[in-house]
Amino acid sequence: MSETTFKYLNKINDPTDLRKLEVKELRAVAGEVREFLIDCVSKTGGHFGAGLGTVELAVALHYVFNTPEDKLVWDTGHQAYPHKILTGRRDRMYTIRQLNGLSGFLKRSESEYDVFGAGHASTALSAALGIATARDFAKKNHKVVAIVGDGSLTGGMAYEAMNNAGLLRKDLIVILNDNQMVSLSSISPTLWSLHTYFNEVLTHPTYNKFKANVWELTGKLDTWGDRLRQVAQKFEKGVKAVVTPGMMFEAMGFRYFGPFNGHNVVKLVEVLRHVKDLHGPILIHTITQKGKGYGPAEKEATAMHGVPPFDKITGISPIKSDEAPAYTTIFGKALVEICRENPKVVGITAAMPDGTGLTILHKEMPERFFDVGIAEQHGVTFAAGLATEGYIPVAAIYSTFLQRAFDQVVHDCALQHLHVVFVLDRGGLVGADGPTHHGTLDLSYLRCVQGMVVMAPKDEQELRDMLYTAVEYKKGPIALRYPRGNALGVPVRPGFRQLEIGKAETVRPGKDVALLAIGNMVPFSLEAASLLAKEGIEAEIVNMRFVKPLDDEMIRSIAGRFDIIMTIEDNVIHGGFGAAVLESLCRQGLTGVAVRTHGLPDSFVDHGLPNELYQMLKLDGPGIAEVTKEFLASKHGKPALELIST
Repeated sequence: MSETTFKYLNKINDPTDLRKLEVKELRAVAGEVREFLIDCVSKTGGHFGAGLGTVELAVALHYVFNTPEDKLVWDTGHQAYPHKILTGRRDRMYTIRQLNGLSGFLKRSESEYDVFGAGHASTALSAALGIATARDFAKKNHKVVAIVGDGSLTGGMAYEAMNNAGLLRKDLIVILNDNQMVSLSSISPTLWSLHTYFNEVLTHPTYNKFKANVWELTGKLDTWGDRLRQVAQKFEKGVKAVVTPGMMFEAMGFRYFGPFNGHNVVKLVEVLRHVKDLHGPILIHTITQKGKGYGPAEKEATAMHGVPPFDKITGISPIKSDEAPAYTTIFGKALVEICRENPKVVGITAAMPDGTGLTILHKEMPERFFDVGIAEQHGVTFAAGLATEGYIPVAAIYSTFLQRAFDQVVHDCALQHLHVVFVLDRGGLVGADGPTHHGTLDLSYLRCVQGMVVMAPKDEQELRDMLYTAVEYKKGPIALRYPRGNALGVPVRPGFRQLEIGKAETVRPGKDVALLAIGNMVPFSLEAASLLAKEGIEAEIVNMRFVKPLDDEMIRSIAGRFDIIMTIEDNVIHGGFGAAVLESLCRQGLTGVAVRTHGLPDSFVDHGLPNELYQMLKLDGPGIAEVTKEFLASKHGKPALELIST
């Protein structure tokens, strides 16, 4: 924990302590919150820049509103670290994103001040409107405030909520935290076309040429010149009134106030007090700076959005030179190679160019790169439109975020047999970001889509080959998913090899039990096989590669040689890879085989380091070996042997 003694912060255990202070003292409070946040995240890692930009907002909101009776609904949660610090969790901030520690996002079970769980963007307006409506049903009078990053306004759900709020006319306050970055929780600049529009219209050459001509003409006239000048001034004011941000929000039924300096905490308190008791939907537009108050984060706002532990003085994180490259980087480089060979291939991301590796394509071939903002639904249908014209869109979207576009995957891609390549980063357990970001459902929700091909690589070489295979596939949508983190470090050969769709491979022969594994569970299963071999158990390991179509021929061969089979996956068991194997056995009429499906449970897995989570769920090498022995013992009537770890 920090050894710093703070004059104010050490005495603020909840917002009631904050509200005992004078307004003039809030600047000092904000400074201490910012200093504490820098010290904390430098030690733990986590989301950083967005929180630095909302320090004054959090202080002012908890000062003016009677939280937790008044409800604050934060969008995404990236921006809510200062909120956590002020709401009784200061001393636990050094556990954030660690196993059994604080969540990096908003979590209802963690605090009564976390009104709505938030890990995905663009949800706060809808949730806040629902909360306000429930308040009115109950005839209560507490306030409801939604704090929305400007990046979240690239998501259509936010506008659906605003439209509904304007119609319902509920008492609702929305804080637009505009840090002018505009991407996922304002990770990267600049994707909000409306934001750009507001600035560009008033600086457009045509508009300014017209204005200059008017001034030149009026300078040559006398009385009529004065009248024309007045007309021109009214015209300019009218144009400004039409193109300011307030116009759009007012048109949707909100009363607009702003923009205000989001780092002037005294002014924010004044504004919030002014609007607190107004009726109907209110929008307060604040301008903030991502990374505010910490030099390295101000200069590198994108790079310091989310960080590992770093040196507090320099802002630099230690680099491990012996680490294998990340799967994300391997994908990004492979896509560039493929794009050089095939002019029809393009890359699409939904506000995550860094997170998906597409910054590499953006740098090398910017005309072949598209960032659609936090708009996964639009991104998928945009890809479908490209596919109708013979282009091959590679939609690189986190597994957890593609869930938001399931209907578009089905209706706009699969139903029309369009060749869209889905590349799902963060498949399986992602670690510190926790259940809002774990990719634990994709094998299930993609496998059930008619005509969809679903595959997962065991290593970096197979990732490259699967990407190439997906691009060359012409029959409809095809998906591959890979995990977060570093690859295995296996040698990667030049070029690509096209894989046979639906074909598995045996990577280790055995005679006692067959372990059928998918994706990054293959290396863990191989580790388990080595441990089992030391105890005289010979496990055959099969890299299934494809969840759909499944290799029925391989499964028939396995069922003919083994009476005990285990399936291994880092996806929920229900409807996943193991369920597909059971369906294959049933479909082929293969009986007399005992099968255990081993994967993720029917519950949400909390946050922690990936190796901690895999160990806890017995999905690492020793865990798989232990489960295998227990299953063998249960089938043979023998007690489970004690596993000797090495």
